[in-house]
Amino acid sequence: MEAARRELERMRESSVAWRELRYERATGADGYACDGNAARRAQVLWALQYDHRPEDLPLVRWLAEQEAWCRREAPFQGLSEETELAGFLLTEHRQMLDVWLHWEIKRANFDTWCGYDLEHLFAAGVQATIAFVRDSGHAGRDDLLERLLDQQGRPWVSEDGLAEWAQCQRSRFPADPAAEDPLTWVARAKLAGDRELARQWLDSWAAGRQRDKDTLRQLRYQLADLGAFAEAAAAQRESLEFADNAWDSASACQTLAGLERQAGDHRAAWAALRECRRALDDVSDWPAVGLGRMYVEELFRLAGSADGQLADVVFAEADRQARAVPDLPLVVLQAAAEAADKVGAQTRAEHYQRLCDAEQQRINVEMGRAHS
Repeated sequence: MEAARRELERMRESSVAWRELRYERATGADGYACDGNAARRAQVLWALQYDHRPEDLPLVRWLAEQEAWCRREAPFQGLSEETELAGFLLTEHRQMLDVWLHWEIKRANFDTWCGYDLEHLFAAGVQATIAFVRDSGHAGRDDLLERLLDQQGRPWVSEDGLAEWAQCQRSRFPADPAAEDPLTWVARAKLAGDRELARQWLDSWAAGRQRDKDTLRQLRYQLADLGAFAEAAAAQRESLEFADNAWDSASACQTLAGLERQAGDHRAAWAALRECRRALDDVSDWPAVGLGRMYVEELFRLAGSADGQLADVVFAEADRQARAVPDLPLVVLQAAAEAADKVGAQTRAEHYQRLCDAEQQRINVEMGRAHS
């Protein structure tokens, strides 16, 4: 946090420095648009959470504007904690004019529309906000009123509900860093690029906790996100005892197989997939559900990662199981074509590539219809 505090002080000294935190279009590892300055802007928001002053309102507004811009221009980035933190800091100033900025965030993308709380829009008071918007000449007046009011013209949020929400938000974003959940620091350290610090916070969080289903699920996710796939696999293996039906067992084994594969233990991954298949025998009509397609995809991915005889064996099983699963999505067909090519099954590689091409063409046609 020391670096974050220094950055905040620098921003307070001169608004010229704010440009360093503006939304900057970049491309992430997943190929989607993202914000090259997200981490730097986040640090200033974190520092403001623990030290925000009335005179910080212009800076908070500017940061919130950049978050709105980011969520609109890079919609697949969804709704981040930083966007919600910017919204919270803005609501604490309770300025009527900021309803339009909250509205920009709210309608930035699908995730913000669903997840950015409606209460942000009422931050200056329920009835006062409605009256303000009604009397305004803003171009978005009618659209905003439609969102603020139900079909009977009543506000979706009550004054009491708003006060309760505001208190919950203050609990979610405490003013004391020591009051934060360690998992918050894990996420922030990852965003800042400090994986070693993230691991330290994760270990602190896990120390002494009961190894129940929720703890193990969180550990598996966080460890995998940090690239510690062998440890994530160990946590997932430990969680198998909590699977109390065939579906849960199959799903847990499919997840375990993927972690073992990424950890480089291909034989353990193969064993997990065989266990997954046994569990699927007790899942009604499993080839027709998403879990069945995920199982087939993991088979092909393992065949594409393994070497020698194991790769051949796994590909043969993947190819056999794929024949029973209809409507394989493009990502599975691509994995199948790559695995077939790797093991030298040229005829099957050509088969899956034809299916890939046909599915891609179908998607292109559907996308064309959607935009026409």
